[in-house]
Amino acid sequence: MGLTGAENNVYLNGKKVLKGLKMDNSNFYIFTGGPGSGKSTVLNILSDLGYLTVREVGRDIIQKQLKTGGDALPWNNTARYARLMLLHSVFDFEEFAHINKPCFFDRGIPDTLGYCRLIHLSYPENLNEAVKEYRYNKKVFIFPPWEEIYTKDSERKQDLREARDTYRVMKEVYEEYGYRPIIVPCLPAKERAEWIISNIAIKSTTSRQAIAGE
Repeated sequence: MGLTGAENNVYLNGKKVLKGLKMDNSNFYIFTGGPGSGKSTVLNILSDLGYLTVREVGRDIIQKQLKTGGDALPWNNTARYARLMLLHSVFDFEEFAHINKPCFFDRGIPDTLGYCRLIHLSYPENLNEAVKEYRYNKKVFIFPPWEEIYTKDSERKQDLREARDTYRVMKEVYEEYGYRPIIVPCLPAKERAEWIISNIAIKSTTSRQAIAGE
């Protein structure tokens, strides 16, 4: 996903985003919470089972910035990083807007607002409007901090305290904007995936057998 022109032009890959059109996709399910809580692992399992999944935009932005020597990083130019998070998140929403089956997102547009609130950063232009206009399913799966699995890496520099703070702020933001965060239990990843599938009322014997390794 490449940003073209100045950010104020609001184009990604030649496609205009932030159109100001209200979009409500009840088949879009968000995974949120603090870093290192197992979201991406569960998302990968769901992808292997054939479900549509969308990667975390923050990770993609960090990887590209590190590769190209850019400064839009959460430990450098936080304002530019937040702006890119917003644009990429809206782009992903619109890319899958025509899909009618369940689609799982590793973080959603409200996560950008939560990030800004967490670090006391002024909101990018149009952020509040985007959170209100681009709506996901009200049921949001929030992954709690889990010390036993938490690790740092070159892209995840937060400590466990910051992970807990992120979880708290994300929960507050989603509730504030009319969503219903559902805490994902601390279980083995395959069991978490099965728990999520059962919570969105997808009755698929094949999926359940695949998760169980049968």
